[in-house]
Amino acid sequence: MAADFSQLTAKANEAQAQIKATMGKDRDQIKAQVEKAQTQAEKQAEQMKANAAKQKAQADASMQDMQDKWKAHVAQLHQRAADKKAERDVRKAETKAEAAEDYAEDAVNFAIAAIQEAEYAVLDAALARSDADTLAGKS
Repeated sequence: MAADFSQLTAKANEAQAQIKATMGKDRDQIKAQVEKAQTQAEKQAEQMKANAAKQKAQADASMQDMQDKWKAHVAQLHQRAADKKAERDVRKAETKAEAAEDYAEDAVNFAIAAIQEAEYAVLDAALARSDADTLAGKS
C-alpha cells in the first residue's frame, strides 16, 4: 500500500513542532508560516484530487462525502459479519482486497490533509491574535 500509516504520526508531530516554533515570533514570521501551511495544505489537496482521478474514483472533498463513505464502509463490514460466508472465488477476494486497500489509502490521505488544514487554522488563529493584540496596544 502506497500510503503508510506512520506518515500520519510523522505529519502530526511535524505540524505540532511548527506551531510551537512559530508561537512567540513576530507578525511577519507568523504570517510567513501561515502562508507556508496554506500552500502545503493546498498542495496536499491537489495531490488527493489527482490520486482520486487516477483511480477513477469520484473525488468529493466535502466532509459529507467522507461521512457517507464511512457509513457505507461500516454497513459493508456489518453485512460481511452477518453473512459469515467465506469467499471462495479468488478473483472476487482480490478485487475486494484492492478496494479495501484503496479505501485505507484514501482515509490516510484524508487524515494527512486534515492535519495540514488544522495546522493552517492554528497558525491563522495565532496571526489573528497577533493582529488583535497589536491593534489593542498589547504588543
